[in-house]
Amino acid sequence: MNPLRLLRTSTFQLAWWYMGIFGASALILIGVLRWATVNYLEQQSSVAIEAELAGLTEQYRQRGPQALQSLVNARAAISPGVLTLYLFADEQRQRLAGNLVSFPPLTADASGWYNFSGVDADKRQLRMRGRMVVLRDGKYLLVAQDQSRLESIRALIDRAALWALLGGLALALIGGVLMSSSVMGRIDAINRASRQIMTGRLQSRMPVRGVNDEFDQLSENLNAMLDRIDSLIEGVKSVADNIAHDLRTPLTRLRGRLENLTGRPDLNDELRGELGAAMAEADHLLATFRALLRIARIESGTHDREWAEVNLAPLLEDAWELYQAVGEEKDIVVHLGPASGHLRGDRDLLFQALCNLLDNAIKYSPPGSEVTLAVNETGDSVDISVADHGPGVPAGEREKVLDRFYRSAAVAAVPGSGLGLSLVKAIAHHHGGQLVLTDNAPGLRATLHLPKARGPEPGPASTMAPASGTQ
Repeated sequence: MNPLRLLRTSTFQLAWWYMGIFGASALILIGVLRWATVNYLEQQSSVAIEAELAGLTEQYRQRGPQALQSLVNARAAISPGVLTLYLFADEQRQRLAGNLVSFPPLTADASGWYNFSGVDADKRQLRMRGRMVVLRDGKYLLVAQDQSRLESIRALIDRAALWALLGGLALALIGGVLMSSSVMGRIDAINRASRQIMTGRLQSRMPVRGVNDEFDQLSENLNAMLDRIDSLIEGVKSVADNIAHDLRTPLTRLRGRLENLTGRPDLNDELRGELGAAMAEADHLLATFRALLRIARIESGTHDREWAEVNLAPLLEDAWELYQAVGEEKDIVVHLGPASGHLRGDRDLLFQALCNLLDNAIKYSPPGSEVTLAVNETGDSVDISVADHGPGVPAGEREKVLDRFYRSAAVAAVPGSGLGLSLVKAIAHHHGGQLVLTDNAPGLRATLHLPKARGPEPGPASTMAPASGTQ
């Protein structure tokens, strides 16, 4: 799967939002946890310091400075889990007892606590937090605790929070990628089935896993809709076949009777001419009806020819030889350019499309002009073009003339039914390509853009023989 395409999916964008919400929630939770832990430890330290300070002050009040000095030295010699620092100093802040070397510079915060740096008896530089009282004889008593343990706990919490956050975001990202890949796999399966249906494989259906999730429900609804459409197409095909059976046979009989009447020796020339005109109209009706049926069957994907590798050189040569003689009757030279290349498709339908394009080009070209049939390979596609020097089609009508029965006003005087280009368009779409009309300056250039290896699987239908159409 294309990573860039995955990043643009709504599922992956939703995963990004989830990661953002998760990250913000984790930061808030970690921040609250850090604050609660540090605040608890600070409170425990504060309670211990205040209790120690209160006990020493009471000893001073009851037993005097000498007893306090001995007690401070004794307490300083003890090494508890949390290093407690003591300093008993005289009125000039000279050290009398304790494990602080000298009286540090002190500045109290708003709550009366001192945060300072100092050196203990072991020459260690410490960051401390404590309280100080001035005794009744002007001496000072300072009790503090080393903050390095609290700082280590803060750093430990910060590192753990960082790794937990990064790990959580990584897991969320991996989960988003896996979830997006799973969803995109389901969507791609539906898209592949949709493309198969659009190219004519009407029996294809959306995949269903059987877990009854929202994708299965969507697929089941689409499959029910496709079943309904398929039944309607079958109904239309049945009606079309009935119409073909009911109308083609009477028209054929009518033409046969007209042809028999023209063979009678007692007819005058005027009546014979009218009968010939009636036969021509019957031929036109039959050709129009056959073209409509061909277009309907091609567009519905019910053509039954086998797809195979088609060599374009003999295909173009056959079409050129057939219409070279037609062009000579109108004093039009039909040229065949270098022909080579292969593509996968239905040879009979491709031959029919070329015949329609050549027939139109010769029909609308003036005597003494030229028509060129050429092929050009470009990467994974093949371009087959037919260019003439006729009146052409205005740019604003080039899409319209591909519709059924539409004819440009510039060629309205030329006989035709307006189905030839519609049939070529249907054949192009049947092969996964398109028909493009451009200006040949002067004239019209009709180009079939066809992929080399693409097209629908054959479906049930009837065989169609090549027949020329009209614009």
